[in-house]
Amino acid sequence: MEIVFQLVVPLGIVFVLLLLGSTVGRSRERRHFAELDQREEENRDFVLTDLKTVPIGMQPAGATLVTGATVIAADYLKTFLSGFRMIFGGEMRSYSSMIERARREARLRMVEEARHKGALAVINVRFETSPIALNTGRNAAPMSEVLCYGTALLPEGR
Repeated sequence: MEIVFQLVVPLGIVFVLLLLGSTVGRSRERRHFAELDQREEENRDFVLTDLKTVPIGMQPAGATLVTGATVIAADYLKTFLSGFRMIFGGEMRSYSSMIERARREARLRMVEEARHKGALAVINVRFETSPIALNTGRNAAPMSEVLCYGTALLPEGR
């Protein structure tokens, strides 16, 4: 009986911690997506393009570089569960949502910087990503940095 108790209690603790991590992680992710939706709605009138040319009808007086960057990390539950996905293969949806959140956040930060500078639009928008490994081995948490940058078109007087 004592052996069963020594086995069940640690497994129960691990299960409770994984469940808690899952609940908190999903809640934070949903809240972040809702915040991103709201901020994107507030900025939907701002002109962004990956083209290198000035949009027709705009006559900017100047231009400047604007950037937005963020680092998003996967929680330990996603990291733990991704180990199973690596065995069987397939898309890692949890990491896909992590990268989507990072790209959207970086783009919004760039737009907010451009608005702060009084820009009319941002052209030649580009994304760069890079993995970050603070730890290696069993305690490594996957993280990704996303940088979004572009050329902000400024009106006269800026």
